[in-house]
Amino acid sequence: MGRKILIVEDDQETAGYLARGLAEDGHLVEHSATGQNGLFRATGETFDLIILDRMLPTLDGLSVLRALRAAGITTPVLVLSALASVSDRIEGLDSGSDDYLVKPFSFAELLARANALLRRAEARVGADPKIVVGDLEIDLLARQVFRGGRKIDLKPREYVLLEYFARNHGRVVTRTMLLEQVWNYHFDPGTNVIDVHVSRLRRKLDAGFEVAMIQTIRGAGYMLAA
Repeated sequence: MGRKILIVEDDQETAGYLARGLAEDGHLVEHSATGQNGLFRATGETFDLIILDRMLPTLDGLSVLRALRAAGITTPVLVLSALASVSDRIEGLDSGSDDYLVKPFSFAELLARANALLRRAEARVGADPKIVVGDLEIDLLARQVFRGGRKIDLKPREYVLLEYFARNHGRVVTRTMLLEQVWNYHFDPGTNVIDVHVSRLRRKLDAGFEVAMIQTIRGAGYMLAA
């Protein structure tokens, strides 16, 4: 079944090329040519995926992305950009994107990545809209987290990190797994990004509780346990 996709791209030729290919794959495609209009559409309508150019008139792509995440919109976002350095990719992913594809790109690869993001989003909800680990409850539909009945406010990346831990509770999760599945880094960024986010998540998750849920497995990674 086709999904609803928003393309935010100022180059008409590229936008048309993407729209035709995605439509041929069965998706419903809409287009915005500026960052400002793209943000307006993305906050006012419901989309299953947003394909977002980084260099846009009126409002650049990363500003659009940060505004979406600040507004609590968790729609998967695939960023397109001619900026290809490791630091550029890290900046895009850390701004809240779910994937980052460098221009020029193969449409076959873009389609594969887009469909993978759509499948991942659908799998998160699945048949059971909740994950329960001990006194921790994650509402997958509302993307809300409760521990001991108390709501815990998390930033988008913290939520995705916790959801991944919860889906693998009782098992060791390695740093490589976290980089690939939570940050979508298929390279070593050479930073302590995992340690920083796990530390922040722990502080929020364990505040007021005697038992710490996220354990560090020395030399291996982390494990979420009740």
